Amino acid sequence: MRFSIFQDSDIGARSVNQDRMGYCFTKDALLMLVADGMGGHLRGEVAAQIAMQTVAMLFQKAARPELPDPARFLLYALEHAHREMLRYQVIHRLREAPRTTIVACIVQDGRVWWAHAGDSRLYWLRGGRLVRRTRDHSKVEQLVAMGLLRPEQQKNHPERNKVLTCLGSPQAPAIELSGPDALEPGDRLLLCSDGLWAGFDEPGLCERVCQGTVSSVVPMLVADAVRAAGRYADNATALLMSWDDPDRMIDTLSVDAALDGAVTSTIVFGQDAGGPAEPMSDADIERAVREIREAIDRAGKR
Repeated sequence: MRFSIFQDSDIGARSVNQDRMGYCFTKDALLMLVADGMGGHLRGEVAAQIAMQTVAMLFQKAARPELPDPARFLLYALEHAHREMLRYQVIHRLREAPRTTIVACIVQDGRVWWAHAGDSRLYWLRGGRLVRRTRDHSKVEQLVAMGLLRPEQQKNHPERNKVLTCLGSPQAPAIELSGPDALEPGDRLLLCSDGLWAGFDEPGLCERVCQGTVSSVVPMLVADAVRAAGRYADNATALLMSWDDPDRMIDTLSVDAALDGAVTSTIVFGQDAGGPAEPMSDADIERAVREIREAIDRAGKR
């Protein structure tokens, strides 16, 4: 398995960077993640960090050195991360759980699987052309799909930031799965937050993603997205992987010789985000959340 990979993030004009990014790999499997904590809710950066830690922890346990079922893993891992956010709400007695959008991708056996909830995106490019991209779980994307809004009108629509599903919401998230599909040498996969993709028109972004090595492309994309948004710049985050590209061997990782039990990760584990621990059951979580809401209602009436 040979690939080049690079990641970068910029706080933009915000006071806190609520985006998180990272990747883990064994000799046979690669996991990539971007999570965008939702600033309109409490502790979005905590939600993004919980998502990263939870999914990475499960990957390290399950990839031995490959995943038996990548699609099932993605669905289970994102649902588990969602429950960890509800658990965080219970432990810290919050009015609501922290929330995040997420996009996650697995590469294994020369094939790719991905899952997302919200408007963090995956772009798959081949030879400078777009092969696939995720469709946002958002109000404006829904309007476009219904023919009620033209794609070019999304950027300035008053409800452009309204996300319809995410991790940490009171309802179970609608996680969309895609793949498996075969990769070809030179294919590129870009995972990014909305603060990154909103800074470009789609043809321009796709063209730029394929120009140069991943370590040169990513910082330029992030910087230009922040510059384009100016004083309204959101956090901008990008993670770019180039698959087995014989023409651009610089930055390339070859993990064929790695030990079966070895896992390399850029995701830092810790308890600063109220990180993963033994999960509560769904019934425990629902009961605890109900008790907290009832206590809050009683306090409000008093």
